[in-house]
Amino acid sequence: MSKLETKLINFKNALDRLREAIVEFKQVDASDVVRDGLIQRFEFTYELSWKTTKEYLEDIGIVDKNSPKAVIKEAYAQKLIVNEKNWLLMLNDRNMTSHVYREEMAEEIADRIATCYIKEFQLLLEKLQN
Repeated sequence: MSKLETKLINFKNALDRLREAIVEFKQVDASDVVRDGLIQRFEFTYELSWKTTKEYLEDIGIVDKNSPKAVIKEAYAQKLIVNEKNWLLMLNDRNMTSHVYREEMAEEIADRIATCYIKEFQLLLEKLQN
């Protein structure tokens, strides 16, 4: 199994786990613990998404993209992602969840994960698998 195939499997598994967390988060009485778990699953799904994309780019001969932002921009140029703005917002949210914790911010990011980012991850996975 190639390095890219392994990363794709790991990304898909993380995405499946993120979907599970979203289902729990959307429950009327979801706790802060559920929301925080959703955010943590988002963090590792995000990390796997850009690292898997980096591996894909390297497989097609693009080897000079080493940061999440550079990978996002190249993925957009290669038409692996459609909405660069959402991905850059996702990068910003990922950085915010790692360095700052505010209740209000956590709620906003969790809502974006459940309504927007999950779709972006799914679209990327489909492109990378084809």
